[in-house]
Amino acid sequence: MKFHVLTLFPEMIAQGLGQGILGKAAGKQLFTLNVVNIRDYTQERHGKVDDYPYGGGAGMLMQAQPVYDAYKAVAGGRKIRTIYVTPQGEPFTQKKARELSEEEELLFLCGHYEGIDERVLEEIVTDSVSIGDYVLTGGELPAMVMIDAIARLLPGVLGNDASAEEESFHCDLLEYPQYSRPEIWHGKQVPEVLLAGDHRKTAAWRLEQSISRTARRRPDLYEKYCKKQDIIKRLFSEKRNNIHMMEALASGRGEILYAADTGTSGEWDILVYDGESGICMMTAADETSGKMLAERIPADARWIVISQPFMKEILEKREFSDSGRTFPEDRKGKFRETALCGQMLYTPRETLSVRYKEVHRLSEKAFSYICLHYPEKEGGGEDYIRERIRAGALYGAFEEERLIGFAGVHRGGSLGMLYVEESRRGRGIGESLEAYVVNQMLGKGRTPYLYVDEKDIAMYRLQEKLGFYKARKNFLWLKKVLANGMTLC
Repeated sequence: MKFHVLTLFPEMIAQGLGQGILGKAAGKQLFTLNVVNIRDYTQERHGKVDDYPYGGGAGMLMQAQPVYDAYKAVAGGRKIRTIYVTPQGEPFTQKKARELSEEEELLFLCGHYEGIDERVLEEIVTDSVSIGDYVLTGGELPAMVMIDAIARLLPGVLGNDASAEEESFHCDLLEYPQYSRPEIWHGKQVPEVLLAGDHRKTAAWRLEQSISRTARRRPDLYEKYCKKQDIIKRLFSEKRNNIHMMEALASGRGEILYAADTGTSGEWDILVYDGESGICMMTAADETSGKMLAERIPADARWIVISQPFMKEILEKREFSDSGRTFPEDRKGKFRETALCGQMLYTPRETLSVRYKEVHRLSEKAFSYICLHYPEKEGGGEDYIRERIRAGALYGAFEEERLIGFAGVHRGGSLGMLYVEESRRGRGIGESLEAYVVNQMLGKGRTPYLYVDEKDIAMYRLQEKLGFYKARKNFLWLKKVLANGMTLC
C-alpha cells in the first residue's frame, strides 16, 4: 500500500511514522509513505498558503489553490481515495481501518488554522473522518493515528498474522489482561491458569476476563455484546440452520438490524447484516414478517442469504432503493437468485488430520495463480482475491515450493475457494487443504461451515468424509443487480 500525506509539517509526519514497527515495515517496503509539503505548491511569492475567510470570523483559512495543486501533483489523472481529517467527519473505527486497508493507495489531507476552503474539499475529498469529538491544532496527529491503525493490518507489518485479529474490540470485547516474566513482580503473581498449559482453560479465562473488563470500562460495548449473545442463544436451537448468523455475530462482523419475538411458538424475526461483506442474513416467521424485514435491508447490501422459500418472491419483487440513506440513483436495484446450496458445518472441537504437510498461508506472490484458477471471483474479482490474501485467509498446498492448490475463508466467514490442480487430484491434497483451514478456524474458537452447490455430489462426499453435518434447510443466495445491469462488488 502507498500512503500520501498533504501537510504543512512534513517532518512531523516522517518522524512520527518512521519509528518502531511502522518504521521497520516501511524499511521492508511493506508499505510506502509519500509526504508532500503543501507550501511547495503555493503561487504566493512569500510561501503563504492561508488568508482571511469571507464573511469574517476569527483565524485564517487554508486556500484552495495550493491544496489542489499539491493533490494534482500526487494523483495526476488518477482517482485516489482522499481522507480529510476533521472533527466533523464520521468516527474512525476498527471497521473503518479494515475497509481502508483494502485500498491500494490512500491520500490524507491535513488541515490547519480554521480549516480549508470548502471548494477544494468538495472537489477532491472522498471521506471526512474524525478520531474523536475534540479539536487539535492540525490534522497531522489524526492522520498518523489512522495510518498506524491501517498499516498494522497489512500483511507482514506485525510479524504475527494472527495478532491483528485477536485484540481490543474484537467481537465487541476489550482484550484480556496479559502477563510476561517474571512470575512474581512487586508481590503480584501471574494467574495460575496461564502457567498450567491447559489451552482450553486459558481460553475460557481470557474470555471471562474480557467480558468483565468490558463491563467495567466500556458498558456501551458490553451492552452490545450481551444483546448479540442473547440472539446467538436463541439461534442455537437450530444451530445447523443458523450457523451463518451465529458466526457472523460471534465474530463481531454481524450487526443485529432487527430482532423480535413474534409470539408464535417462540419464533423470532431476525435480520443480521455483515457490513464488511455486504451480506444480509434473515429468518422470518411468515410472509408478513418477511416483507417487514425486506424493508430494513441496507442499501449497500450486495448479497442476501435465505432459507425460507417464500422470501425469494418477496425479495425478487421489491425494488431496493436507499433504505433511508442517501445514495445515487444507480444504487437502486433488485436481488436475483444465483445459487441454491446446502449448508454444512463442523461441530466437533477436535482438530483434523492434515496428511499432506506442505500447506502454508499464502502471500501476495500467489495472487496471479489464484486469479487464474479461481474463475468465480466472488465479490470484487481480483480485488476480492487480493483482500483475502491480505487478510491472511488463503492457504496453499505446495510441491517442491510450487503452488498446486489453495483454499481459504470467505469474507463472510464461510470456508471455500478450494482448488487443486487436476494432475494432483486423488492424493488427498484437497482434503488436507480444507482440514488445515478448519484447524485454523478451530484455533480461533470459530465453528467452520461452508456452502455446497446442491449439484456438487463430490464436494458433499468430501465434507461428510471430514465430519461435516448438513443443515436440514437449503439456502438461496441472491445477488443485487443494479438498474444499469451491473452488480455491486
